[in-house]
Amino acid sequence: MIPMGNDRGAQAAFDISGGERGQGRENSAGGLGAETAQWVLQPRGSARMRGPQHFDHSVRRGIRLSDYEHALGEHAVELGQIFPDGVARLWGSTPTQQTGNAKAIALRDRKVGDEVLFYAQNTFIARARILGLLHNRDLAAAVWGVDEETESTWEHIMALGDVVEFEVPAESILTALAMTPPLRSLSLVRAAERRRHLGLLDGRLGGGAPAGGESSGGGGVAAPVERMGRGDLLRALGTLDADMSEERRTRHGSLTLLWAIGRLVSGESRLAPWDEFQSQALPILQEFGTPGVVVSAVYPFRHLRGSGLWEVEGVGRGDSDPMATVASVGSGARAGLGREAARLLRQPLARAEAIGLLCTTYLGDVDQEELLERVGLAGYANASGEDPWYEDRDGRDRSAGRRGRHKVTGSRPDRDQRLVNAIKLLYRHQCQVCGLRVETRFGHYSEAAHIQGLGSPHNGPDEISNLLCLCPNHHVQFDTLAIFIDEDWNVRWSRDGVSVDTLRRHSDHDIDEQYVEYHRALCGGDRYRAVRS
Repeated sequence: MIPMGNDRGAQAAFDISGGERGQGRENSAGGLGAETAQWVLQPRGSARMRGPQHFDHSVRRGIRLSDYEHALGEHAVELGQIFPDGVARLWGSTPTQQTGNAKAIALRDRKVGDEVLFYAQNTFIARARILGLLHNRDLAAAVWGVDEETESTWEHIMALGDVVEFEVPAESILTALAMTPPLRSLSLVRAAERRRHLGLLDGRLGGGAPAGGESSGGGGVAAPVERMGRGDLLRALGTLDADMSEERRTRHGSLTLLWAIGRLVSGESRLAPWDEFQSQALPILQEFGTPGVVVSAVYPFRHLRGSGLWEVEGVGRGDSDPMATVASVGSGARAGLGREAARLLRQPLARAEAIGLLCTTYLGDVDQEELLERVGLAGYANASGEDPWYEDRDGRDRSAGRRGRHKVTGSRPDRDQRLVNAIKLLYRHQCQVCGLRVETRFGHYSEAAHIQGLGSPHNGPDEISNLLCLCPNHHVQFDTLAIFIDEDWNVRWSRDGVSVDTLRRHSDHDIDEQYVEYHRALCGGDRYRAVRS
């Protein structure tokens, strides 16, 4: 499991009952006791319903309450008390006209202190503690929008804390709960039923204590498992060779980790057998490693497992002799990303941050486009993803001669030309970076740039909050990760963080900061490089 946000500052779990029925009352520890907690089974929603984007926006990242002051209404004070750092993690449900179905019962009987299990694609993907319940249509509309057909929004809102992500197959758990997969509706599992089935969930999470400190069914509280957050991951990545002298530092660790991330993205097993590691990773080290340094596949096995990111099976910690490591091949030695690191790196933003940090910190003088292609991460070489829009501008055939690549007609994601026209009209073709309006014979010219690219693996949305109006030069630089936008809306060079200009923003153009953060992560923006210091 991966802690995504510590909401322990909310020591009191409030029941905000503005139209919602909340029956729970906190115990002396600041929440309902484990014996009375229920499960709220919450479908995340499909991509068509923007479920992944909403989850990333309002649960994984959280929303800044200050950005929604106009919609908080009577709940402003209570939410401020629950989330004293000003970042709220929220999820909501649309109302139902029925009274006896599963959703109606869950909306009516869930309470503060209950545990929410998020569900997607026949998998439980996260859990969280309900810190508050509220009914606020204005806030829901501001955070998640309103369905144009039904005019409904997620107005029955849960304020969440202790959010933890994981991946557990849901079919056996739903079957044990007498539910037929897939889970299609918000549903409630009563406390007694939850207690009987806790082991089905927690037994698959490495034996760690569930949120709230409940027993996992064996009569005692399970020992907590050490967790890794995104900050821990970045610190570990940024200090791979901190304990080595300058002359002994190599690129082997960063190259091996990129290879392992590529393996994770392709769906291969987290741990690779020794012979597979040698055949796949060793050529990468030989081609892109530090010139003049002898390359051995044994080195990453021994060096990386001290980083907290790497796991080795079949090689004892005392086997520092390379020959002893090689001798372990016959005993089934395997190595790869640690379980916690792998779970984090399955998240799109954490993965983009990691790749950007590794490339910027350790691999600035190698052909990163070629390297990322070789390790199966070709789409991360630019902001558009695979099959970038600019591929034929410089006369290069970016698919010819590359391993495993071929031309595919019509492979680019569709772009809504109405949005393209709207962003250009809004800025009157003025580049948001330099202010230039490229003059043509019949008017002016500009280009619409997606901040989080539409192409794989970025899979950004085609919406105006994910668009910029740029001149051709700055579009190419933005798309090839030469420039990024910092937290204060300054445009900076990726190579050294030097300021280029302040991004021009029209008052009617609401740019979503989560897309800017994703692009910045790909660039290895300066706040990620600072992790190393």
